[in-house]
Amino acid sequence: MAAQVTGRVHSVESFGTVDGPGVRFVVFLQGCPMRCLYCHNPDTWDPGGGVPTTVEELLAQYARNEAFYRKGGITVTGGEPLLQIEFVTALFREAKRRGIHTCLDTSGITFHPENPAVLEQFDRLMAVTDLVLLDIKHIDPTEHEKLCSQPQQPVMAFESYLEEKKIPVWIRHVVVPGITDQEEYLLRLGQYLGMRSNIKALDVLPYHDMGKVKYKNLGIPYPLEHTAPLSKEAAAKARQIILKGMRESRGL
Repeated sequence: MAAQVTGRVHSVESFGTVDGPGVRFVVFLQGCPMRCLYCHNPDTWDPGGGVPTTVEELLAQYARNEAFYRKGGITVTGGEPLLQIEFVTALFREAKRRGIHTCLDTSGITFHPENPAVLEQFDRLMAVTDLVLLDIKHIDPTEHEKLCSQPQQPVMAFESYLEEKKIPVWIRHVVVPGITDQEEYLLRLGQYLGMRSNIKALDVLPYHDMGKVKYKNLGIPYPLEHTAPLSKEAAAKARQIILKGMRESRGL
C-alpha cells in the first residue's frame, strides 16, 4: 500500500509560506547529489541520514492542521527530493486521492530522459504533481558545474519535459555576489525563461550565509567564507534585469 511506503525525512515545517501557494506542510527529504557553494543545509546531503517515515505518518501530521492548508497543500523539498522519487510519488498519489494540492521543489538534477525506466518514474510522479518549484542555479553550463559540482544539462532537459507535460513551474534563482549577480548571466536567464510557456512565477533570492554554523558543527569548511550576503535591494534589482531579458526574448 502507498500509505506504508517509507522515505528518509530530514524534517518537516508545519506552516510554510514561501514554498508554493498558501500555507503549506513542507517535507524536507534527506539526500542531495549537488554541492552548491551557497548551500545552507549540508546536513541534508547524506542519503542515509534522516528518519525513516511512512506516507501515512506524514499525512497524519498534515491532518492535524488541515484547516490551515485549505488554500495551500503539501510541498516536498530537500536535499534533493527526486533522489527518493518513488517515495514522493507514493506521497503525492495518496495526497491527490485526498484532494491535497501537491508541489515539488527540486533542482531537476536527477532527470535523465535517455533512460526509459527513469522517464517512466517521472511520468508517474508528474501525473500527481500540481506545481514544480524549479531551482535554476546558473544559466551558464560551465559556471553551473563550478557552482554545483553537477552538470546543467539535466536541469534544462527537465524544464523542457515539464513544459511538454504542461506542468506549471515557479522558478527560483539565488543571486550570489561574484557568481550569479553579473548582468550578462541575469539577462541570459531572463531570455531563456521568456521562451518557456509554463513559467508562472519567478522568485529571486538573495544569498545569505546563515548556514555557516551548520558547516562548523559538521567540521566542513564553508566555501563562501569571504562572500558577504546580498541585500534585498540588490536581489530586487537582479530580478528586474531577469524580467528585462524575458521581455526581450518575447519581443516586448
